[in-house]
Amino acid sequence: MQFWKMNGAGNDFIVVDNREAGIPAERLPALARTLCRRRYSIGADGLMAVERAQGDADYRMLFYNADGSMGEMCGNGARCICRYGYERGLAGELQRVETTAGLVIGTRKDRRMYQVRLNSPTTVRLDCPIEVDGTAYACSYVELGSPGLPHAVVPMAGLRDYPDQALLALGRKMRHHPAFPKGANVNFYELTGPDRLYERTYERGVEDFTCACGTGTGSTVVVLTLLGAVSGKAVQVEMAGGELVVDIDRRGDAIENLFLTGPTNIVAKGEVTDEELCL
Repeated sequence: MQFWKMNGAGNDFIVVDNREAGIPAERLPALARTLCRRRYSIGADGLMAVERAQGDADYRMLFYNADGSMGEMCGNGARCICRYGYERGLAGELQRVETTAGLVIGTRKDRRMYQVRLNSPTTVRLDCPIEVDGTAYACSYVELGSPGLPHAVVPMAGLRDYPDQALLALGRKMRHHPAFPKGANVNFYELTGPDRLYERTYERGVEDFTCACGTGTGSTVVVLTLLGAVSGKAVQVEMAGGELVVDIDRRGDAIENLFLTGPTNIVAKGEVTDEELCL
């Protein structure tokens, strides 16, 4: 089975063309768990399987988190899959990709820079405070697409210097908070300048912080734009893995378009020979 290893701002993925591999859908979660396990296999935050489109699209992307759970969508994954689709000849510089959460439009900006139109917000609650261990935290809640990809957006003063283990424990508790019946990706952020912020995301399904989260970045900028804290145009978001840029087309309180732009990297192409796989 052939694979590509890619990353977008440090958010890393294994890509397989399941049109060729023909792996039954019920076995893809086990494939993700095995291949994404760091140090024991290729290692990644998630697995993306390319399938034939079911509707009016160039192809379909199925996304699985490292724990084998299916993700509704992945923003950095979508940017990477668009580069994969372009370089494999599945689509042109403008492409339409089916995801579980709905259609995603991808655009090639240059050899490594790709932009995707993320799924639009279907739920936005700007004032959704939560309590953890007796402390109240300001929080907003956003779902992108349908079924909605859940994101909690939490302001955190001094985020860059916040102790890692304490933030990890807090992120884990918020991810499982009863206020979020589906669980949530938890996006901590701190404004660092006009239309600039620093962000760290605890990702559901990875169960740890990732170097970047595209849908989390988009959700955070949606909240800040609606609150009037950023303009919604060329908002620069710094994360451990690099920088992403978000642009929003807004009509009143409605978000009409949500664009995510950033770098992609093809790390490796090869053949899976993992002897722990039982397909």
